[in-house]
Amino acid sequence: MKPSLIVFSLLAGMGLLVAAVAFRAEEKPDGAAIFKERCAMCHNADGTGMSAIKTPDFTDPKWQESITDKEIVETIKNGKKGTPMPPFGDKLTEEEIQALVLQIRSFNSKKNDEKK
Repeated sequence: MKPSLIVFSLLAGMGLLVAAVAFRAEEKPDGAAIFKERCAMCHNADGTGMSAIKTPDFTDPKWQESITDKEIVETIKNGKKGTPMPPFGDKLTEEEIQALVLQIRSFNSKKNDEKK
């Protein structure tokens, strides 16, 4: 997060009072950047997955329809038993996980855009 500064000017009687307040602007996590850093090595940068290690193809509309956002969150947080998918619940914030869900969902729309 980048610190931001807001300066408020108030007219107090005959003098000018200037107050500066520093705060941190809330920036939304970048799901694409998180995916690239944490997920692409097993799921490919384009979300198509790797058949050799049996990762899902996030661009497949059938896969997208077969899983809920809640299930995606649970898999990111807790990993998936019997697969190489590790848990990220202690490595990512809730906001980062939600950004990843949006990124994963976006792969379906990108494939649909390519068909047009």
